[in-house]
Amino acid sequence: MNARLLYVMDPMCSWCWGFAPVFDALAAQAQAAGVSLHLVAGGLRPGTAQALDDGTRSYILKHWRAVAERTGQPFRFDDALPEGFVYDTEPASRALVALRSLAPEKVWPLVQAIQQAFYVEGRDVTRPALLVELAEQVGVPRQAFAEAFDSPALRAATRDDFARVENLGIAGFPTLLAERNGQLALLTNGYQPLENLAPLLARWLERGADG
Repeated sequence: MNARLLYVMDPMCSWCWGFAPVFDALAAQAQAAGVSLHLVAGGLRPGTAQALDDGTRSYILKHWRAVAERTGQPFRFDDALPEGFVYDTEPASRALVALRSLAPEKVWPLVQAIQQAFYVEGRDVTRPALLVELAEQVGVPRQAFAEAFDSPALRAATRDDFARVENLGIAGFPTLLAERNGQLALLTNGYQPLENLAPLLARWLERGADG
C-alpha cells in the first residue's frame, strides 16, 4: 500500500499555527500505522511586495485573536506586524520545500520553528538569514540549506507546489488530505479540533488495513 498524509499549509497562516498541535497528534497517529507525511506549500500571500497598511494589519490581527481564542495557541500581539512589514509568505514556503528535498523528516520541525518564531517571538520570518538560522536549529547545515534555498530549481519547485494546490481547488488552509494509491480523501479544509479528526483518520487507516 502506498499511503501518505498530505498537509497543505502555509508557515505564515495563522489558522495553520492554531492547527499545529492537532496536526502533530494526527501525524503521530498516521506514522504509527506506517503512513508517511508530505507537507505541501499552499501559498497564502506569495510574492507580496507591498507593506501592510493599517486596515490590513488590523484585519489580520483580528484573525490572530480569533485563532488564539479558539485554539489556545500563543500569539505575541505587542508590536506584531510592525510598520513597513511585507507579509510575503514565499520565503517561508520555499524553506519548507527546501527541507523536503534535503531532509524530509525535518520539514515539520522546521515549519514549527518558523511558526514559533513568527507568532510567539515576533521575528521576521520573511528574512532568508533567519530561515537559515532556523534550518540549522533543526539540524540542517547552513550552507546546504542556503544553497538549496537560493537555487532556481527550488524556486521553481515552490511555484509548482502553489500551482498544484490551485489545481486541486484548495483555497483555504489548513487542508489535510489522506492519499492511498493515488486516491485522495479530504479529512478537513479548515481548522477542526483533534477530537473531530482523529476518528476520521482512524477509519481511513482501518480501511487501508482491511484492504
